[in-house]
Amino acid sequence: MQENSRWHLLETADQVAVAACQQILKAAGQAIADQGKFKFVLAGGTTPEKVYRLLAAAEADWANWVIYYGDERCLPVDHADRNSAIPERVWLSKVAIPATQVFPIPAELGGEQSAALYRPIVAAALPFDMVLLGMGEDGHTASLFPGHIHNEDELVHAVYNSPKPPPERVSISAKALSNTQQLIFLITGTNKQDIVKAWRAGEDLPIAHIVPENPVDIYIDSSAYQE
Repeated sequence: MQENSRWHLLETADQVAVAACQQILKAAGQAIADQGKFKFVLAGGTTPEKVYRLLAAAEADWANWVIYYGDERCLPVDHADRNSAIPERVWLSKVAIPATQVFPIPAELGGEQSAALYRPIVAAALPFDMVLLGMGEDGHTASLFPGHIHNEDELVHAVYNSPKPPPERVSISAKALSNTQQLIFLITGTNKQDIVKAWRAGEDLPIAHIVPENPVDIYIDSSAYQE
């Protein structure tokens, strides 16, 4: 995958967020011009929060954005640790994307049931226009963790025994996340240095299984990237 990628090295996490936001807005405009809508998969975790805050302040054709989530934690709907909580609070609640065009994963129902309900939603959406992902210190992305084995042909997996709480989650599969026109990875912080080196060296990490046809854009700050 490293051969099919564009590394954007920026000094700070704020600069990473600005650059990624610019690419997202450009992709949205192009997708809406071409097909009337922009199908966008959101990342969880705290790294993308800066991007979501920038999007909240941007001008866009929000009525034609369609939102999906790459993964979700099996927690109550209103739990602050759900992946949907940050984008909803800092961005989606502030712009005019119709509620019928936001597709949260119903992870409060448990892994198996919510994965089964989300599969037809993903199937109808493919290919995505853009997927936004982060990376954990262990090389996981979405809720695809090292050592976990899933049916590669599934579009959405129930995830158990997550090494990070909560143990039960739901994740769009590597196959489905790879079925996108554009894919952005956001990577910031000194705690990512070692796993970035491992990824670049070709280790078999979950993040390396996301392989779209088009080049991947990796936005990384100087503290996470070391030669």
